[in-house]
Amino acid sequence: MMKLTKTSFGAPGAQLYCIENEIGSQLFASNFGATVAGLKVPGADGVFRDVIMGFDRAEGYAEGSSYQGATVGRFANRIANACFELNDRRYALDPNTEHGHCLHGGKNGFHQRMWQTLPPESSEGAIVFQLTSPDGDQGMPGNLDIKVRFSLSEDNTFCIRYLAVSDADTLINLTNHSYFNLNGVAAPGIEDHFLWINADCFTPTDAHSIPTGEIRSVCGTALDFRAEKRIGQDIDADEPQLHMAGGYDHNFVLNGNHREKPAAKARSEISGIMMEVFTDRPGIQFYSGNYLGGEAPGKQGFRLERRSAFCLEAQCFPDAPHHPGFPSACLKAGELFKSVTSYRFGLQF
Repeated sequence: MMKLTKTSFGAPGAQLYCIENEIGSQLFASNFGATVAGLKVPGADGVFRDVIMGFDRAEGYAEGSSYQGATVGRFANRIANACFELNDRRYALDPNTEHGHCLHGGKNGFHQRMWQTLPPESSEGAIVFQLTSPDGDQGMPGNLDIKVRFSLSEDNTFCIRYLAVSDADTLINLTNHSYFNLNGVAAPGIEDHFLWINADCFTPTDAHSIPTGEIRSVCGTALDFRAEKRIGQDIDADEPQLHMAGGYDHNFVLNGNHREKPAAKARSEISGIMMEVFTDRPGIQFYSGNYLGGEAPGKQGFRLERRSAFCLEAQCFPDAPHHPGFPSACLKAGELFKSVTSYRFGLQF
């Protein structure tokens, strides 16, 4: 029997919800930013570890700059020069990077909003957050209504379901920006984690992390994760793409739809925890936490240091509106946007 509890999360109006399944795993989520604030799952030794980094109060998320656990939108990742054209009209966005590009929706992205919590679903362990983004919000056209549903199953699958509809043609690229460390929030580094990604290609970027438009094979590069390897094995390789990003921060072009079979797998030999990622999105951004550090202490007083956690963000490709060869991120007026990404946790074999 699933348990759902609610407590205050510091800032006025901010609540922290906890879903607990029968074996004792717990998913924590807040209406501030529709944020995943924690996930406790058992390791091989039976000890429950919180494998998602973050903060103890909503203020940490409000003041932080790394989008910890946040629902990111309207358009996750980057849009070059903070502008795009749609239906022969040019739209100007919020240039919130030092080079004048738009990242994760700009300064007032969804991660900084107080979302409405919808009534809990009695049938299973789930919490639903809703947000209305008005026409012109972040420079985007259309009144956009979004629902994000977080759930935890008895088999330790953490599932995110997105629903959205707009009254005008617009762009949409929603993702979750959780940072994982499968050894727990107090554990040092993720370079000893093993990672596998089912992608033959990636989208290379320029020095500003903007895609060039090329879809390049991973073969012969440090970005080849088709055979499982340690994250740290090639992270400092003599590879221009890694030099520019300070490590991994790249969109991988997934080989087909991964609703039934994993798009990526990560595991730790220390905790024995394995995580499988399933998604219907065409890409997944692997970020090795290259720019973490400098924020207020996180949970339990531990600081979020460089490469202390990694992200696997299911998404449409970055800067999609500027590259006709990329999958479209356009949502037509009245169309229902639906997407599902799941993270299934178990013990490595």
